[in-house]
Amino acid sequence: MLLYGLGPSRSTRISWALEEIGIDWQYRKLDSRKGEHRAEDYLRINPGGKVPALVDGEFILTESMAIITYLGEKYPASKLVPQGLEERANYFRWSSFAVSELEQPLWSIGKHKFVLPKEYRIAEMKRTALHEFAMAVDLLEQGLKGREFILGDVFTGADILLGHDLIWARGFDVPIESDTVNAYADRMIARPALVRGREKEVNG
Repeated sequence: MLLYGLGPSRSTRISWALEEIGIDWQYRKLDSRKGEHRAEDYLRINPGGKVPALVDGEFILTESMAIITYLGEKYPASKLVPQGLEERANYFRWSSFAVSELEQPLWSIGKHKFVLPKEYRIAEMKRTALHEFAMAVDLLEQGLKGREFILGDVFTGADILLGHDLIWARGFDVPIESDTVNAYADRMIARPALVRGREKEVNG
């Protein structure tokens, strides 16, 4: 199992998931300054030139939500993906929410702060993005009431996606105006598997 990443980036979601599962895996860090994510060899793995990308034997998969779901279903004992119909539906509900609602305004801030060429950056969009993020946090707070994890008392891949978004928010100095959500973020950041995954990304 080989994970391509650079970062801090969405590849941390996968290193976290792999450590939660507890399997052997390798990390290949791409150097964006050298353009390694745009090199011909890597573009054969991910034509978009983005991370993460997971190589499992002959199988290649991109997009963090898809990779976490694949890993959870390949290793069901990890419980990263629930087995029951309604539980799986809620897993997909909150995973989709993480990548489409909670992450979207954060990524907009990031793109207009350091990703896009300067001529395409719009500083004024931050106000709108902060408003959208606050609305998403309100919804997440409702979902978390009385729960340790987003689906109840079991940690799943949806928590990885949501937790990583909240890590981004703190890294971008985006306020999280919810004690419930901040406490949840603290629990996610304290996960030993996340710590190990980050260490492997740094040390290889």
